Amino acid sequence: MSENIDFKVDYSKLNIMDEFNADVLKYPLILSIPHCGTVFPEEFLQAVKYDAQTLRKNEDLFVFDLLEPAIREAGIAALKLNLNRAFIDVNRAKVEIDPNMFYDYPREDIGLNQQRSRYGLGIIHKVTADSKPIYGGKISYKEAAARIANVYDVYHAKLRALIDKTLDKFGFCLVLDCHSMPSKICSIISENPRIDYCLGNLFEQSCPNKISFFVENELAKREYYAAKNRPYSGAFITFNYCEPRRQAYTLQLEINREIYADENTLEKTADFQRVSYDLSKVVTNLANFLLDF
Repeated sequence: MSENIDFKVDYSKLNIMDEFNADVLKYPLILSIPHCGTVFPEEFLQAVKYDAQTLRKNEDLFVFDLLEPAIREAGIAALKLNLNRAFIDVNRAKVEIDPNMFYDYPREDIGLNQQRSRYGLGIIHKVTADSKPIYGGKISYKEAAARIANVYDVYHAKLRALIDKTLDKFGFCLVLDCHSMPSKICSIISENPRIDYCLGNLFEQSCPNKISFFVENELAKREYYAAKNRPYSGAFITFNYCEPRRQAYTLQLEINREIYADENTLEKTADFQRVSYDLSKVVTNLANFLLDF
């Protein structure tokens, strides 16, 4: 019988997230980068079954690095979570939590969890990318609640404030929620042509079509194939921050890891710089396009 696992994270030692170009907004575009963090609290690593290298396979590899030229050189606003996705997933609703993970889960809340949490990839990941249990027993819900308060709530408060500030200045805002996707799922969906990028717009509900078409065409000019809503149509951030009545829109960008990284060693390949240059040009061109939207 497995034992209960107790640990407490000292959040004062952690740089939870980084915000870029938020003081003086140049464009009505925000880059949300919630899944590329590589930081693990030491208390967490000492409590789980696997090392950081194994757990990093849950993350979106090098997404910030790919977009860094657009952020540093063009000055596009961005929000990046530094903590790893295996520790907490901010691209989930708070109800996407598995009560069976906790020895002290509130009885009155049992039954609220949704589909992703049953797969083990809710707001608190239960399994690795290889579907292996991260924990050797049940953890405390109080510890999970601390993660939510110190990381999840802070990220979303920052993103909401940045959206409001952008709307106040431009009267319009697009959140480009940036992710990477495993090559395996792309191959399952389509072997030919290879899916290099996926643009998720909630099946044409999260932003005007001409925005999605613009990004698709910019990628095509650089000989990348972008599929719309395959294999992903958009997750929590794409859905939650889409508010057409306020002219606040969202688009989820997924990058096939195979085109720039080795998914086994978690290292950049020789194609990384080319993909980073191309993608940063696409995003910069999108930022300028939105100025005249």
